[in-house]
Amino acid sequence: MHKIIIFGNSGSGKTTLAKQLSSSHLLPHFDLDVIAWQPTTPPLRMPIAESEKKLDNFFEKNTAWIIEGCYADLLELAIPHANQIIFLNLPIETCVENARKRPWEPHKYQTPEAQDENLAMLVDWIKQYDQRTDTFSKAAHEALFDGYSGKKIMYTSNNHKHLIE
Repeated sequence: MHKIIIFGNSGSGKTTLAKQLSSSHLLPHFDLDVIAWQPTTPPLRMPIAESEKKLDNFFEKNTAWIIEGCYADLLELAIPHANQIIFLNLPIETCVENARKRPWEPHKYQTPEAQDENLAMLVDWIKQYDQRTDTFSKAAHEALFDGYSGKKIMYTSNNHKHLIE
């Protein structure tokens, strides 16, 4: 039974890989973005306890799944339930290029134009991945990966096969 967590920088391909695996293995796909933010403008993080309740509800309803996101604090809540993690540790330039090519994400933005208006901020944020020390940082993701004792894979390029056993 697959219980897979995929994480990495914004633009690393988390959603793309999660959708591919979800489709090929008929697994529910859960994007942590949906429980990380309150529906406010400007966006504010949802309290962790509230996010945890929503995550626990997902676990109660699903015995196998794929979860993806960049939030180390939420990933820490999910990892004890996982039997495999995948760290997409791609070069920042690749993540920026992927972000520029990203299709419209209607669950995040009301219009493609609204998404495009956010692109410059997103690119700047992606470029800070190595220097940040927050829950979205490379350091936080490396700590999750290093601390996990189960099956784990790290990809450092887009040239991976997306295979799971």
